[in-house]
Amino acid sequence: DVQLQASGGGLVQAGGSLRLSCTFSGFTFDDYSIGWYRQAPGKGREFAAAITPSARTYYADSVKGRFTISRDNANDTLYLQMSSLQPEDTAIYFCALDATFRSNWKTAGYYTSSTTYDYWGQGTQVTVSS
Repeated sequence: DVQLQASGGGLVQAGGSLRLSCTFSGFTFDDYSIGWYRQAPGKGREFAAAITPSARTYYADSVKGRFTISRDNANDTLYLQMSSLQPEDTAIYFCALDATFRSNWKTAGYYTSSTTYDYWGQGTQVTVSS
């Protein structure tokens, strides 16, 4: 049974930092692409970052240079280090798993599309105050 558990959200002032974590179970973590999405109040879910099995990374323009996605294959954990946070980063952040085996050589559009991801965590709230 595949399970994703996100944590690490909270309240932070503008300019601050947070690190989100997502733990995975029920499959061989190393072999799959994983990502972070976010959903702000009253808006749709949007792509934030993704990382392939070979550790290639992709970022939304809105977070590039401020957020860093990484994976710890030894501990089946995905991270999102968020810096220089702004009120517009306020959202529920979801981790997600692409169930395609070793999807390393797809186009950027593949990793940034929500339809790529088959499993989703429950989300963790990030609130940035001005």
